[in-house]
Amino acid sequence: MSNDFDILVLRLDAPLMSFGAPVVDQQGKIQAFPAQSLVTGLLANALGFDRSEHERLASLQRRLAYAVRQDRAGQKITDYQTVDLTPAHMSSYVWTKAGRKQRRTGKDREILHRDYWADAIYTVALTLDPPDEAPPFMDDVEAALKRPERPLFIGRKTCLPAASLFVNRTRREARSLADGLVAALADPDAAPLAERANQPAGQRYPMWWPLAAGSERRPEEERRQSYTDQRDWQNQIHVGERWVAQGKIELNTAASDE
Repeated sequence: MSNDFDILVLRLDAPLMSFGAPVVDQQGKIQAFPAQSLVTGLLANALGFDRSEHERLASLQRRLAYAVRQDRAGQKITDYQTVDLTPAHMSSYVWTKAGRKQRRTGKDREILHRDYWADAIYTVALTLDPPDEAPPFMDDVEAALKRPERPLFIGRKTCLPAASLFVNRTRREARSLADGLVAALADPDAAPLAERANQPAGQRYPMWWPLAAGSERRPEEERRQSYTDQRDWQNQIHVGERWVAQGKIELNTAASDE
């Protein structure tokens, strides 16, 4: 039995992108594909959500389902950062990300290491499940991606996209949500033309897609792995466990030639 899935396709293309993973000490690590918290935050920013709307953010994150294709592998670079906390105006209180005033404790200088992907391109196919539970709906998300409420960034505020994120909207009939997302990313129309021109025939692209309980193994699947890439929006930490399949996919060029 097939179901009909309403899917949006996005292109993540920027000089620098940060797919943040759980932070340990001063090490800002990244993972190989965009985290669920990143895609949630990206959509929420486009929709004009406020950082303090924890329940709305959590609801959007829970409903979000997406798959990712790597069109061009980036180079991992590490930014060495130092923060001088000795000025008088920073010696007693500071403002937190949540907008609260807090007494500062700790060292006078912080040293941070932040990883980025440089010169990478990814394509994302996403949907909301269930699609009509509550706002936002797919129409709202599409409109927000075309005309976002605020400037968008991919992971960190310095990671500005090189072009509009929205690629297209498509409907897919498939047995499962994951099958529908994978089918959307197998469509050549969802691939960057410049990258397709530079790739040999039969090129297979790395890809990640969500796993539901009892999911059957797809032919493209190479491994399964759990990720802690959801966010507790009130406490601003990564939480939970999400299972993701990884494999490689070839673009469905036969369909484009018909």
